[in-house]
Amino acid sequence: MGKTLTEKIISQKLGRDVCAGEIVVCPVDLAFAQDTTGPLTVREFLGSGFKSLADKRRTVLFLDHAAPSPNAQLSADHMLLRSFAHDTGCVISDIGAGVCHQIVAENLARPGDVIVGADSHTVTAGALCSFATGMGSSDVAVAFALGKTWFRVPETIRIEVKNQFPHFVTAKDLILHIIGLIGADGATYKALEFGGKAIDNMSIAGRLTIANMAVEAGAKVGLFSSDQTTEKLLREMGRPEQFRSISPDKDAVYEKTIEIDASTLSPTVARPHTVDNTVLAKDLSGVRIHQVFLGTCTNGRLEDFALAASILRNKKVHPQTRLIVAPASKRVLLQAMDAGYIRIFVEAGGTIIPPGCGACLGLHQGILGDGEACLSTANRNFKGRMGNPNSFVYLASPATAVATAITGVVTDPREVL
Repeated sequence: MGKTLTEKIISQKLGRDVCAGEIVVCPVDLAFAQDTTGPLTVREFLGSGFKSLADKRRTVLFLDHAAPSPNAQLSADHMLLRSFAHDTGCVISDIGAGVCHQIVAENLARPGDVIVGADSHTVTAGALCSFATGMGSSDVAVAFALGKTWFRVPETIRIEVKNQFPHFVTAKDLILHIIGLIGADGATYKALEFGGKAIDNMSIAGRLTIANMAVEAGAKVGLFSSDQTTEKLLREMGRPEQFRSISPDKDAVYEKTIEIDASTLSPTVARPHTVDNTVLAKDLSGVRIHQVFLGTCTNGRLEDFALAASILRNKKVHPQTRLIVAPASKRVLLQAMDAGYIRIFVEAGGTIIPPGCGACLGLHQGILGDGEACLSTANRNFKGRMGNPNSFVYLASPATAVATAITGVVTDPREVL
């Protein structure tokens, strides 16, 4: 019987055939935590009596969610993580380097890897055909020490996307459409496997966006085949030797298949306070937006900035709307500077903040006021997500975000140009 991407990756890792529903103990190629989950991970590791790491070169702590630290308590957490890294020899990615999921994609994830992170959006690395999933801090502490963990091999839902995207319709619009279609629990503990002509032609940035938000439908992983697009990224990042081609078998057995025609999609927005509360951007025309946030592990990449800059060039942000821009990594920031995108954002009235999570999780750098609404390129819009339970968060693509920043109301980007 043919294998899905999930079954193939785990079978190769274990050296034997596995199938959906089986419980396995599996080696881990990369384990990481960030500065909101890392302190608990470290305390669990130490409290369990572990003395050393299974692989210090593939154990990483990221200081990205509160970077730079906005208060003394979070600074103490950073001190704990830096001290642990010094004592154990694990890798630490300090403030300003960028969001953990972006750096994992740039520098660490490899096709066929099994990756666990103390962060639900660890699934992002599925764009590179890594079985990457978020776990609790206690589970990740054990993976730090033992270099392995257990899974129930998930059943797979195949998402087959055909044809081409219309102008200003992006991967973000596709994943919002999918989540709206199947619901926030429509893929709970399932693998979402993406394929079809539209996916084959999609950039790695688009794939990262979709994989990142697979968890917003409850998925355990979101997976793409490893192909020429994957190979191109690894070559650009100076690690071409890590490429290997992985694809599902033609006779793979899926729980179900969902077919989507990309040519029928339009710019899509998730309304407060759930990601599956989706509607077309044009149907929210006139909804007042006080802040636009462009960035995060979902849409803070160079391709996102290029699209945003193409719309914002020679235009101004609405005088009653704030535009905050956060590059996903230092690499993205430098590339965006070289390309002139940062200058376009600043001249339009935007504010640039350091590479990292920024306003996304409501710790600092863009907390909303009572009654304010933000349109964000992030992945979650739960009540209070951006630091104030009396505010409202909408989710959309970079194109819709900057179109909205220009007009001050939710706007289909095709209406701006």
